Amino acid sequence: MIPNDVRERVEKLRELINNYRYHYHVLDESIMSEAAADSLKHELSQLEEKYPELVTPDSPTQRVAGQALDKFQKVAHAERMISLADVFSEEEVADWLERISKLGAIKPELFVDIKMDGLAMALIYEDGLLKQAITRGDGKVGEDVTMNVRTIENVPLSIPQKEHTEVRGEVVIFKEDFDKLNAQQRAKGKPEFANPRNLAAGTIRQLDPKIAASRPLKFMGYDMVSPNLPKNSDVYECLDKLGFRTSKQQKIYSDINGAMGFIRELETSRQDLPFGTDGAVIKVNDRKVYQALGIVGKTPRAAVAFKYPAEEATTVVKDIVISIGRTGAATPVAVFDPVHVAGSTVRHASLHNADEITRLDVRVGDTVVIYKAGDIIPQVNRVLTELRPSNSEAYDYEKALHEQYPELEFERPVGEVVYRVKGSNTSEMLKRAVEYYASKSALNIEGLGEKNVEALIDAGLVGSIADLYSLTAGQVESLDRFAEISAHKLIDNIQASKNPPLARFITAIGIRHIGTQTALDLAAHFKTLEALRDTTESELLEMPGIGKIVAESILAFFADEDNLALLDRLKELGVEPIYQDTSGGKLNGLSFVVTGTLDSMGRDAAAEKIRALGGEFHSSVVKTTTYLVAGHNTGKSKLEKAAKYGTKVIDEDAFLEILGE
Repeated sequence: MIPNDVRERVEKLRELINNYRYHYHVLDESIMSEAAADSLKHELSQLEEKYPELVTPDSPTQRVAGQALDKFQKVAHAERMISLADVFSEEEVADWLERISKLGAIKPELFVDIKMDGLAMALIYEDGLLKQAITRGDGKVGEDVTMNVRTIENVPLSIPQKEHTEVRGEVVIFKEDFDKLNAQQRAKGKPEFANPRNLAAGTIRQLDPKIAASRPLKFMGYDMVSPNLPKNSDVYECLDKLGFRTSKQQKIYSDINGAMGFIRELETSRQDLPFGTDGAVIKVNDRKVYQALGIVGKTPRAAVAFKYPAEEATTVVKDIVISIGRTGAATPVAVFDPVHVAGSTVRHASLHNADEITRLDVRVGDTVVIYKAGDIIPQVNRVLTELRPSNSEAYDYEKALHEQYPELEFERPVGEVVYRVKGSNTSEMLKRAVEYYASKSALNIEGLGEKNVEALIDAGLVGSIADLYSLTAGQVESLDRFAEISAHKLIDNIQASKNPPLARFITAIGIRHIGTQTALDLAAHFKTLEALRDTTESELLEMPGIGKIVAESILAFFADEDNLALLDRLKELGVEPIYQDTSGGKLNGLSFVVTGTLDSMGRDAAAEKIRALGGEFHSSVVKTTTYLVAGHNTGKSKLEKAAKYGTKVIDEDAFLEILGE
């Protein structure tokens, strides 16, 4: 039996704590000190621990609850979560207004608000309680991230409205909070976060809600799908009444002149806003007219996003490398020293094709102006020829193709601007990439040999390496080559490869000129895939064994948008390579070459054992080779080199003794 005074105390504590939360996290007001609020929360948690029957889903103590998830569940949106078409000038806004006026929206009232730079999110409430939080995803299907969103302090766990309610908005990190986080990172000697938007999105996609709880996320509402209110301005009033924070920048105008005047004001004042922004949103205020105008493709006719001019920065082109995409297309990329543009650090920019290089007349050594198209993709705006070195030479595209890819032939089909690998076949390239990814020297995924890879791709089940991790046993079982047991075994083997050694993953993704040993060297140097992605040419060239051709190959791989999209997708699906430090192994500083046949193991297995103990494995004898392991049917050439360099020759028994077997 729970005493009435305890029930009453719990109710009053919840009411006061929620009132504090609303004033502090929504209104930016403080009705008590943080220490006092923490004391009240502690008392409430103790009472709920003593009387668990009093715990409710909307209690302030329930913001962080539950264990880390294995993965996020896919959820279909009740109504499409659409994105807006971008416009970049007042003329484009005028054209948009003219188009919708012809469709019946005569002199519409315009609703204008700042466009927040965050992660789009839908919050669903049933009977006044937060039921679900769903990411935008592809607009039709998102991911259930409710456990993480519950940790956001300014998200109400309950609202004073019992009917079904769906609120949409952005999850953001305020600029001041972001700066504090980076100060903490610097103090700990850890790398800084790139920008608030990426950090907010990455935090929401963490499977452990405790990580989300540790970061200062905020939810900023901008729309309600249900209930359906008459005007967009009514939506903001309703959001305020329900306890949601909004931008407080919204205004209503009767014509384009007023709207654009306000947007120009926002362009100046946005630097003082607490959150990041890259533009403003213009909507038809009348929601009935808004809905009647409908959708074109993925965007509504009744709204546009006005994007502010991108920030610009200057930098010097250190190199121009050529990336070969999954379709065989050759794309040139300008590589330069890291430069900060529009809130993030960029190290390279696509030059698109040979014609674009000619148009810009961009050369190695040139000082260029970099900007972000739509604040997203780095681009070269123009070359500052006044700063061009006197010994500058025009970039010879065909010569560069031959130098960077001497073993390939290229052709430029009539009427196209892109050079492609001669005879390239997209399907065959994908099959070889997936097969290599799963091979013994890479991730060693049993069951993904040549025939099975071909079957999966030919059936349309795998369109990229990332698709392997979203396969189901049912899909695999539908193929002729599989039965129930073999299908489940393949899926288990694929899922078991989600945390591979970093060196194996670097090998698996297929960077040209990167063999097993170079992948090990890169893993040991960079420790994380993110650090390798962000490397520079000068840093690579400082590494022993990395020359210009290998450095260019690495830079080209991580400059290719398709490759980056693949890596991001793999990460979303839970593929996280792990660095394994073998520097303290007992074979550290020793290098081995195996020749002939061993009774106890194959050459690949021997190489893996050597590397696991910190040693180096090479295919040929060089001056620095410590041991030549000689098995049966040993070739003379390696023995002769060993004699020449003074390399010690050992038999299999001695090798096994060194390994400790």
